[in-house]
Order: sequence, then C-alpha cells, then structure tokens
Amino acid sequence: MSNSAKTNIVRPYGDTLDDGRVQMSFTLPVPHSEEAKEAARQLALKMGLDDPAVVHAAPMGPDFTLFVVYGQCRHSIDMDTITVDQPEFEVLDKAAIDALIADSLGRKLVVVGACIETDAHTVGIDAIMNAKGFNGHKGLESYHEVRAVNLGAQVDSADLVRRVIAERADVLLVSQVVTQKDIHVVNLRRLRQELDRAGLGQDLIVVAGGPRITHELARELGYDAGFGPGSYAEDVASFAMQEWLRRHGHQRGRQRGERP
Repeated sequence: MSNSAKTNIVRPYGDTLDDGRVQMSFTLPVPHSEEAKEAARQLALKMGLDDPAVVHAAPMGPDFTLFVVYGQCRHSIDMDTITVDQPEFEVLDKAAIDALIADSLGRKLVVVGACIETDAHTVGIDAIMNAKGFNGHKGLESYHEVRAVNLGAQVDSADLVRRVIAERADVLLVSQVVTQKDIHVVNLRRLRQELDRAGLGQDLIVVAGGPRITHELARELGYDAGFGPGSYAEDVASFAMQEWLRRHGHQRGRQRGERP
C-alpha cells in the first residue's frame, strides 16, 4: 500500500506510485562534452537525487550545454501542511460579470491595462484585455459592460498613473513577463510608489499578473491581487467586481466623485 493511500504524504510519481522519479533540466556554462555530462550527473547527486542519469544533453552555443536529468527524489511532502495565499472570489462567466456590473455600477467598469517599464512582452496583458482573449476565453474588450483600455508594452509608471487618472479607472491591470534579476519586483515597486504619490488608494483596484506573480508576492508589494499562469479575463473581472462590491456596495456610479 502506498504512503498516499494511508496518509496525505506524497512523493513524486514517475513509473510507479511513490517511486520518487523526477525529471529536471538546467544549463551549465561549459561546452558540450562527455565531461560536461558527467558534471551534470554529479551535480544532480549533490542536489539529492539518487541514481541520476543524464538522458539528454545539447549544446547551446559554443560555451553552454543544456541537460535533462532523470533521477529519484528521496523526499516526500505532507499535503496537510500546505497552505497557499490566494485571492478569495467566485469565478463568474462573462454574462454573469456583465450583469453584475450593470446592476451594481449603472455604468461600464473602466479597466486600464499595461505592461510596464522596459518589459516589451504583451502576451500576458493581451490575453486578458484583447477581445479574442486566449485559449477560448474572451478578453475584457468583448465584455459589454467593461471599457477596456489596453496601453500595451513599455509603459512608464508615471505615465501610466496619469492615464489611470485621466480615464477615471476602477481597475488597473499590470503585467510583468520579463523577470531576469527580479526586474518585475523592481518595476512593480516603482509603480506602487507612483500610485501612492498620486493618492490612488481605496478607490482603485490594482492587480498584477505574470509568470512569476503570486497572490502572496502581489500583496507584499501593495497590490490587491496577483494572478499567475492559467488565469483568464473572467478570473480577473470576477475578482475586480467582487472586490469593488466589498469596498463600495451598490453605490451606483460612485468612483472618486459621482459620475453621470
């Protein structure tokens, strides 16, 4: 009987349940050679893998080699000890979100989105904002009760804040795809500072997203929520509207002063 059948303690699964078999990849700054493969195998041993085998090695230019290593992990994890900080909301479909906005605001929800600073990758913000969306999930531009303003990539934080004010936005979506040397953290901190200087606090819902964005990290940086890979427009819109209602209730038309 496996450990997982008796308890909530689990190990990686490869060939048979609880065998601990794992596969990982990494790059070493060495030319492709038999010596390089042996170096990768010994490194895997030092990482704690038993019986590691280099199953793939490929040169990446003259001075680097990519390795894929297969081995056995001796460790396990108790799932009962795992907790994840994540936003609490009910995911609604597009029609329900439109109906909730119409009933609660009496006007369109204004959402401004951008990829900030030097980050030129719009794949994340476009998946949420553009009408066609991603993977069969329509983006916010297709929502009847949302006015989606997609500013694209490499938007300066100070310029973004000015646009948020000009658009009288309810929600700001910020995407960070480039993460080398934690530049996404630097950029998000700068934007949060610009928002604070402009006095954009309680009225504006600020959401961060990207491949290395977690809800926990976003909250630490002063954002209302963080969404990682696998998130869609309905996730962001559902959270934003439920957060708006939590703060304002059914104050139709209110956001930094009454709107017509």
